[in-house]
Amino acid sequence: MNATVTVEEWVARFEAIGLDEAAMEQWHRLFEQENPAGHQSFLEWLGLPAEKVSAIRAKFA
Repeated sequence: MNATVTVEEWVARFEAIGLDEAAMEQWHRLFEQENPAGHQSFLEWLGLPAEKVSAIRAKFA
C-alpha cells in the first residue's frame, strides 16, 4: 500500500460516495475553517506543490 494517495484517487473516493463538485468544495471550506493547519497538512500529504496548496486554501478561506 502506498503511503500517499493522489488527488485523483481522493476525488474518485468522494465521487464514489456521491459527492459532487459543490459538496467537495463545501468539504474543503469546512476543513479550512475548522482546522487550517490540518487542511494544509492534508493537501501537502496529497503531494500538491506549495503554489497549489496556497491557491486551494485561499479559495476556501
